[in-house]
Amino acid sequence: MADPELLLDPAIRIWVFIPIVVITFLVGLIRHNVSLLLQSDKKVELQQVADSQALIRSRLLREHGKYVPRQSFLMRKQFFNEEESGYFKKQKRKPVMKNPMTDPTMMTDMLKGNLTSVLPMIVIGGWINWAFSGFLTTKVPFPLTLRFKPMLQRGVDLPSLDASWVSSVSWYFLNVFGLRSFYTLILGENNAADTSRVMQEQMSGAAMAMPPDPNKAFKAEWEALEVTDHQWALENVEDELIRGSSLPPEEIFIKDKFA
Repeated sequence: MADPELLLDPAIRIWVFIPIVVITFLVGLIRHNVSLLLQSDKKVELQQVADSQALIRSRLLREHGKYVPRQSFLMRKQFFNEEESGYFKKQKRKPVMKNPMTDPTMMTDMLKGNLTSVLPMIVIGGWINWAFSGFLTTKVPFPLTLRFKPMLQRGVDLPSLDASWVSSVSWYFLNVFGLRSFYTLILGENNAADTSRVMQEQMSGAAMAMPPDPNKAFKAEWEALEVTDHQWALENVEDELIRGSSLPPEEIFIKDKFA
């Protein structure tokens, strides 16, 4: 059974709890500045950006075309799918197959990303595990189940200890992912100190990138847009607004006219 009378030495707050927060924050600042120094200009082809944006516009038209009039929807659909001059019909691209293992630029970017994000986390985490091993730093203000012990009490192997206590190593990892608001406040939104944000941008950038074979992407999008029919979602919206309002139609007309 966990001991409810467990108390922490006040010196732990000064020599363990606060130093881990300060070290984590300073490492984030150093990571941000090093990332700016190692940042290289990425070459983006204008044609690939235009094709990628065209695919995004077509997808948005399929998903939200019901909110524009039918004539506007057909005009946009004709721009993409017209048999002779449609964007997806007249554009012919050569497949671009890029192997990241043979592209020196991509390999260099991957190496820089690991150098500025993964390596500092491993080094500082290992040093904190060695310097502050076995310390309990704080306790969460709500009860937790035993499933949280491996996550919150890493480095402290006490089966009888309450799962609400947080070890020094776990406190470091909580700070790594919990200081993003401070980084945004001090460094701005586009900072390289937040590891999770950098990973998210890499995943979203890979998802929005142009496919290796644009012709297949154009053909698939053309087929999807061709079978899409316009369903006007705002039909009789005036009557529904009048029906849902408590004011008479005459007063609604007067308020709209003189607003």
